[in-house]
Amino acid sequence: MTTPHRDWFKSTRSSNNAACVEVRFTEDTIGVRDSKDRNGPTLAFTDRAWTGFLQALKADQAPHA
Repeated sequence: MTTPHRDWFKSTRSSNNAACVEVRFTEDTIGVRDSKDRNGPTLAFTDRAWTGFLQALKADQAPHA
C-alpha cells in the first residue's frame, strides 16, 4: 500500500508557474491530480484511455476549456 503522496510526479517539462498536474502509475490505473491541491480529487485512466488521451494531445485534438 502506498501513502497518498507517494509516487506522484510532475513532468520534467513542467514550468515553475504552478499550473501543473501530477501523475502516478499504479498496477491498474494512471492517476492525475492538480499539483496545487494534492488532497483534492484525482482522475483515474485505464492504460487504453491514457494512451488515447496522450495521442490526442500530441495531435492537438484534445478538447480545450
